Amino acid sequence: MKKTLVAALGAASLLATSAFANEYEADLRALADTQLAGWLADGALLSALAAQNAKNSGLSATEIDALDQTWRAEVGAGSSPMIDQVLGSDASARLRSLKEETEGLITEVFMMDNLGLNVAQSDVTSDFWQGDEAKFQKTYGVGADAVHVGDVEFDESTQSYQSQISMTITDPGSGAVIGAITFGVDVGMIE
Repeated sequence: MKKTLVAALGAASLLATSAFANEYEADLRALADTQLAGWLADGALLSALAAQNAKNSGLSATEIDALDQTWRAEVGAGSSPMIDQVLGSDASARLRSLKEETEGLITEVFMMDNLGLNVAQSDVTSDFWQGDEAKFQKTYGVGADAVHVGDVEFDESTQSYQSQISMTITDPGSGAVIGAITFGVDVGMIE
């Protein structure tokens, strides 16, 4: 029924229907609690996150802004050393592999450090700093076990209706909040 509704509605009418924006929330939260929660304990991802948290511990707001500006300038540019470094990491390769295993359900995934900076990602994001966005503020800023489900929106690049699930990442030993992760989900694949 939901998949049929997604196909039947146009982008404009879908976005104008706020009730539809929340229609998938229960299913998306269930997905977060079951399949996606396991990704938060992946050793390679946790190691990359811990390393970046240590590396960036002294960054100022000005330095964070400069990193974000560099990233934004590289998006779509011929030369993108900063983006290439992140996408070329073992943690990004791990995220791509996990994403591929979902056979299209997960359209993108990216992990953020304790400052909201990208650590690893399956696909290029438009910016490097997520700290000013709900996906970080409503997870990392809330604490352990926080889950934020975004509205359903039409994604031009994939030509599908998507929502984002964002979750807090905690240190398995101490329980301390150490980062956040965001999953793009093709809601047309939720049954």
